[in-house]
Amino acid sequence: MRQELIFAPMGALALWTSVVLILVPIMRVFAGRRGAVADSDFKLGESARVPGWVAVPNRNYMNLLEFPLLFYVVCILYYVSHSVDRAALELAWLYVGLRVAHSLMHLTFNIVAVRALIFASSSVTATAMWVVFLAKTFPGGIGSAFAF
Repeated sequence: MRQELIFAPMGALALWTSVVLILVPIMRVFAGRRGAVADSDFKLGESARVPGWVAVPNRNYMNLLEFPLLFYVVCILYYVSHSVDRAALELAWLYVGLRVAHSLMHLTFNIVAVRALIFASSSVTATAMWVVFLAKTFPGGIGSAFAF
């Protein structure tokens, strides 16, 4: 299998993260023009006066920079160890799909229970990528990594 295929889901998630980032200043400018916020509301991040509909895109953007870091790292590890296979790609694309679904739920209907389920599913998927990678890397078990 072509190892560089793992970069496609990574690129897709990076592109999605950029799309969400673009929403942050759009919502802030829109809120400023409506008088819902002032420049000072963003001096130290976001003040308590920032309405939720303005804060959510920024929060979602931060979500896309937190746990996904582990996704990017494991994808790179799959690549450099020549371990990319169909299962790794399917898990990677599933992760990206779940993260996009999470963002869409967060940015639109924001049904917390549904959003939490999608988030948890994406976290389990990324964790599965790590477990599979580590199992391939240390077939004798993770303890074999400490056998000098």
